[in-house]
Amino acid sequence: MMKLILVRHGHVEGIQPERFRGRTDVVLTAQGQRQAAATAGCIASRWQPAAIYTSPLRRCVETASEIAGACRTELAVQEDLNDLDYGSWQWHLHTEVRARWPELFDRWLTAPHLVRFPEGESLQDLLARAANVVRMALKRHPMETVVLVSHDSVIRAVLLQLLDQPVSAYWRLAPAPCSISEVDVLGHGARIIGVNETHHLRTASP
Repeated sequence: MMKLILVRHGHVEGIQPERFRGRTDVVLTAQGQRQAAATAGCIASRWQPAAIYTSPLRRCVETASEIAGACRTELAVQEDLNDLDYGSWQWHLHTEVRARWPELFDRWLTAPHLVRFPEGESLQDLLARAANVVRMALKRHPMETVVLVSHDSVIRAVLLQLLDQPVSAYWRLAPAPCSISEVDVLGHGARIIGVNETHHLRTASP
């Protein structure tokens, strides 16, 4: 059995008011740094990961570095853990996108599986990347604990597949910054232990 620990990066600019952050390489805010430190301590107290894989974007690398230091485990960058490519929507406020692409924006909220972002990806592209990461982890660490530090989009994509849910269920999951989700990946499927845990962040609030 492999144990997957899914961690979203800490707080960054662009969460409120909400922007399509995507591949914009923003860094953690002071709040995000506190969240990353608290998350690292929580993970180190509960597990001893054999490997830590992170998105290449700095907000994830910073979060993963805190975890790696606390767990004394090396981290490695995995390109497939990168955030959704929002194409022309990237770094625009949601209000701006709604005004310019009203029909597509509404479809994104109501039928996300039918959307491809202008000059960007679709959710099907994202799910394929997420599946690549899970397969890689299973091959390298079939009986170990693995931490994946990534984005809300990627965490949704991993959980949807492990829960046998359709792509259209994308909005049913909402990983918070520096939340922890725990999944046991078995030979015949997966067992969800915890989703979107944030109790460890109580002392990291602004």
